[in-house]
Amino acid sequence: MIISKIKLINWKNFQQVDVNLKSRAFVVGANASGKSNFLDAIRFMRDIVKQAGGLQFAVEQRGGVSKIRCLAARQISYVGIEIHLSEDEKSVKPIWKYSLAFKHSGGGIFAKQATIVYENVLDINGKSILNRSEDDQQTEDSETLKFTFLEQPNSNKRFRDIYHFFQEIQYLHIVPQLIRDSDSYMLATNKEDFYGRNLLERMDKTNIKTRDSFLKRINEVLQLAVPQLKNIEFKKDKSGIPHLEATYEHWRAKGAKQQESQFSDGTLRLIGFMWALLDGQETILLEEPELYLHSAIVQQLPEFIYKLQRRKGRIRQVIISTHSYDILNSPGIGGNETIVLSPTKEGTRIDTAIEMNDVKDYLEAGLSIAEAVIPKVAPKNIQQILQLKDRD
Repeated sequence: MIISKIKLINWKNFQQVDVNLKSRAFVVGANASGKSNFLDAIRFMRDIVKQAGGLQFAVEQRGGVSKIRCLAARQISYVGIEIHLSEDEKSVKPIWKYSLAFKHSGGGIFAKQATIVYENVLDINGKSILNRSEDDQQTEDSETLKFTFLEQPNSNKRFRDIYHFFQEIQYLHIVPQLIRDSDSYMLATNKEDFYGRNLLERMDKTNIKTRDSFLKRINEVLQLAVPQLKNIEFKKDKSGIPHLEATYEHWRAKGAKQQESQFSDGTLRLIGFMWALLDGQETILLEEPELYLHSAIVQQLPEFIYKLQRRKGRIRQVIISTHSYDILNSPGIGGNETIVLSPTKEGTRIDTAIEMNDVKDYLEAGLSIAEAVIPKVAPKNIQQILQLKDRD
């Protein structure tokens, strides 16, 4: 399945959002426009259903409802998320529609928590599988309104496909310094950490045959991208801590052995990026994959992602946040798979590029997504930075 539509109400930067997604989606916008916050709405759903998670956990991780609710919110006081899941991007009808709204409760002597306003599930025929409405707040126990039916195995039996889908969503934003820090490995073990420390743990838990297959694919790419680094292998030290080891070729005939602590930032990002694409089947969220990578490599990422999506007879959805000209300049990127974020006084607006008349005109004239969209999302007065006077 893929996420085919997202609707947001008062979610962080966004007062109102209704956007369709394809199997590959590029989320584009200026700094602070809300690219990470858009991806975080999907991560929020994953936090609700993951082990030791739940609605209260997901809200608390983000600082409470008051930190989640859009500053531009008006009459509607709650935060709402609606996600449509479809078999693929060609499907006419979604298989599932899941919607959730919650608001702030508590304060004073009572703990601040989130209370459910509504929670609904519709199947492919539009039949209501779950309907918790605002009216239920008058009859439902105030304690049960702190928990979604989605997160409870005894309550989600009829729509457990949604539960499993959100559980399998992956998010990746590798911070190379965390992978290098072997001392932090034990702190990250068995904990969810999307920034790199548990990348080696994921490799360790993968069966040997699959891991070797993935590393073989990664080595093939690294031979082209980092030719001096040969034959990356997975090994454990005497303390049982996993490492990546490779041969670094130089003037000595046999080269020198190096571990991940000596790999470059770009090499670690590329390894993590490739592993994430190879490991799993459900939707994956990639945060600025271009960071630390040479522009020549970045230019190849869209087609590389396209090829890795299509494995084992199915298409894996990849949602990417970026403002890289090199990525978006790929001729294979369509206006219907590019999501453009535009900040306004009433919150950030989201449009599919092909629905924006001026962008559509540029694309029909033969310009790339980068040429049509990057100037549009750039800060309007950024050239004036050169006119600022020095102050002693």
